[in-house]
Amino acid sequence: MTAPLHEARTAGSGRSLPDTQQGIRRRNLARVMHTVSAEGPLSRAAVASHIGLTRAAVSTLVDELLRSGLLEELGPARPGRVGRPGSALAVSGHGPAGVGAEVGVDHLAACVVDLRGEVRARAVRHGTNRGRSPEAVTEELTALIREVVAEAGQQGLRPAGLGVAVPGLIARDGRTVVRAPNLDWHDIDLSALLPPEFPLTVDNEANLGGLAELWLAEGVPSDFLHVSAEIGIGAAVVVDGRLLRGTRGFAGELGHVPVEPDGPACPCGGRGCLEQYAGEEAVLRAAGLEPGEDRVGLLAARAAEGDRAVRRALHDAGAALGVAVTGAVNLLDPRTVVLGGALAGLAPWLLPSLEAELARRTAGPACPVSVSRLGPEGPLLGAAHSVVRAVLDDPASVAEGA
Repeated sequence: MTAPLHEARTAGSGRSLPDTQQGIRRRNLARVMHTVSAEGPLSRAAVASHIGLTRAAVSTLVDELLRSGLLEELGPARPGRVGRPGSALAVSGHGPAGVGAEVGVDHLAACVVDLRGEVRARAVRHGTNRGRSPEAVTEELTALIREVVAEAGQQGLRPAGLGVAVPGLIARDGRTVVRAPNLDWHDIDLSALLPPEFPLTVDNEANLGGLAELWLAEGVPSDFLHVSAEIGIGAAVVVDGRLLRGTRGFAGELGHVPVEPDGPACPCGGRGCLEQYAGEEAVLRAAGLEPGEDRVGLLAARAAEGDRAVRRALHDAGAALGVAVTGAVNLLDPRTVVLGGALAGLAPWLLPSLEAELARRTAGPACPVSVSRLGPEGPLLGAAHSVVRAVLDDPASVAEGA
């Protein structure tokens, strides 16, 4: 599987299949899956009404999805009504599931999400990955992946694919890390290092955080700028419900936008980049604190206690964010900016100076800023849900073992 899973779209999200009988069938299977996922539980008749097909046609499609374990019947859909009620259909809580994994600078994580969107297994290892070889890191990540897959397997779930979030530039092949400055990785093909039995897609962690926001958060518009941070800072640009990737797939590197041209050196090779002012380690340095395991928790606790040095560091980080975000807002005109990742936990102290810079520098009306409810979980959830979305978009591929 060479294309990113979240771009493998059919009738549910835009990928065109050929207008052959087989292509039409695959599109209609996807339409049924998306309808039941979004609106279910539903009877066959209700599904037919939603998608505009005959009951007989929908019944044939549903039977195929039931045999594949993608849908399940829950019993009478409308108890108490006159006439024979149809069986209520729901997306199965067993069978295919999405496996997500995340490589962070200071942690590794893996989870399994079923087709209903529920996290059924999760594992995390804390500890620095900076300076470690890709082989050593992926060996530990593989152990976490196998751990959650085994736990999910005991619940009747099987992997439909593996999505991996990495803090770096990812090639459009969906498997090669071109450059991850904070890990010191260059041109690493993760398909050669991760379990070969799972269809794989690798993506930038900020992209997957933004997609998770689009798919899982309520009330988020279809056009927004998602900004997330840990050691580094990344952004996902979502336009009309689609991720803007750029020609090479590298769009969204907000952390390497210079906010002070003659500022400190950055691992990317530039100077004065945003993450040198608003990344977690930069804020800790400015506040005079030593890095620990829970950096965000430490900063938030000190800020809540009224620590002036911490509050000043967060104020300055918010102002630097405001400068960089304003450039993106002026260029892209999103409906809103969403703060995610570690930034979400520091929003009370970042937002005032960030919003002040936005209001002062934006050419048009000030762009509203909201805080993600997913926080640092966004990239991992986005990775797992990218697999789930691929199943909903093309259920025939799972049914046929493609």
